Formats: sequence, structure tokens, C-alpha cells
Amino acid sequence: MTKITIAISALAFLFASHASVACEYPAKVSIANGATATKEEMIASQAAVKKYVADMEAYLACIVDEEKAAVALMGDLEPEAEQQRTEMLDKKYNAAVEEMERMAAAFNAEVQTYKARDNS
Repeated sequence: MTKITIAISALAFLFASHASVACEYPAKVSIANGATATKEEMIASQAAVKKYVADMEAYLACIVDEEKAAVALMGDLEPEAEQQRTEMLDKKYNAAVEEMERMAAAFNAEVQTYKARDNS
């Protein structure tokens, strides 16, 4: 009986420590204006966008892991509840992917502006 109590306590501690480290949505980064930026500012923007994308990918993995852990703790869910949880995760995930794509597109537009200005 004590082995079961220890196992349950260990699992509870594991999930509690994981839950206390909630997934943190990355802050948006500012992108240099390609019409006026220096080469160094564009390179700094590139580094910031790359870090943002990496942070966002970590966030996406975190929310998936967090949802898996939450569902595992709940045990058997009703099909409707499971569907709702899946839909919420999908919305959250897709919104983050769309934001990441917008950030990359905005940076690429500024790079094109910079290159057009630089080639003039």
C-alpha cells in the first residue's frame, strides 16, 4: 500500500511542477524598417525574428504537452468534452502558427524593401 501512495505522490509532484511552469506565449519583436534601417539593424531584426520563431515553436510544443498531461490526469473523458478540448487546443495552436507566419512575412517584406533600397 505504501508503494502506491509513494507512486501517486510522485506523480502528483511531477504534474504539479509541470503545471507551475505554464506555457509562456512569446512577446512580439520589433522589426527594423527596411526603408531606413542599416545593415546591422536588419541583421539584428533577423536574429530577433529567428529567436521569436524558435520561442514560438517551443510554446507550441509546450501547449501540446500541457494538454496531453491534463487529459491524462482527467482519465476517461466524454466524447463531447474531448472534442471541445481538442478544438480549443487546435484554435490556440493555429492562432500561434498564424502569428508566427505574420511575423515572418512582415520581416520578409522589410528585407525586400531594404534590398530594393540598397540596390538603387
